[in-house]
Amino acid sequence: MESEAPKENPPAEKKEADKKAKKDAKRGGKGFGKGKGGRRGQKPEEQDWVPLTNLGRLVKEGIITELETIFYHSIPIKEYQIVDFIMKNKKITLKEECMKIKSVQKQTKAGQRTRFKAVVAVGDGQGHIGVGSKLAKEVQVAMKGATIAAKLNMIPVRRGYWGGLIGKPHTIATKVTGKCGSVRLRLVPAPKGTGIVGAPPTKKLLGFAGVEDIFSQSTGSTDTMENFVRAIYDALYKSYKYLSPELWNKGDIKKNIFADNIEKLKEYKYKELEKKE
Repeated sequence: MESEAPKENPPAEKKEADKKAKKDAKRGGKGFGKGKGGRRGQKPEEQDWVPLTNLGRLVKEGIITELETIFYHSIPIKEYQIVDFIMKNKKITLKEECMKIKSVQKQTKAGQRTRFKAVVAVGDGQGHIGVGSKLAKEVQVAMKGATIAAKLNMIPVRRGYWGGLIGKPHTIATKVTGKCGSVRLRLVPAPKGTGIVGAPPTKKLLGFAGVEDIFSQSTGSTDTMENFVRAIYDALYKSYKYLSPELWNKGDIKKNIFADNIEKLKEYKYKELEKKE
């Protein structure tokens, strides 16, 4: 019997090419429109929102159309698309502003690790405001994460009148004080035509909240922008913690919105299961 010829070893160039191909496969492609990266400057296609929470399902089905309904039932917002969906249906543009970007460092064995922290405020100018922050290796990623966090932290702002009940609410209902770190901020109702008396961050955030006239007083290290912004947010958050006499004995207890729409939630669940199958 003829002996089999010994197999030739592949050349070194072929081995290197195979290793490179495996590395590219792990990374998700070379970045030419395929795999993980895609082409530079090309935005990824927006996929249709598939809600993961019962609140998101009720919002997408059109049962909940107002943020006030969510706040009334004290339901936590776990998906930022809920806010986007409601604002889009009401044809309201959500204003966004990056209040601060700073670099933070951490000492490791390999040296210093630098990351960026972004603080973003969002509001619709109609009594809703949110503030969020995010750390990331890149500024753009940090800003995007902070915007999402701000939408998840949306709160209602109680507005009121100074003097007569004429026209729409133009100031806050009561005096409130917010704090964060060493910063203390006091907001005082003001008459019509006063405007927002305060520092630029105060004007920006109260404008997002839909407050037109107000006096403000701040103490502490207000140069620390994040603490200053969060003190303003805390003060506006407390605007609904005070129950003034005109609201006494005025309020009806509504049925839990999830219990009221249990059948629709079950139907939605079955629809999703059928789609997967």
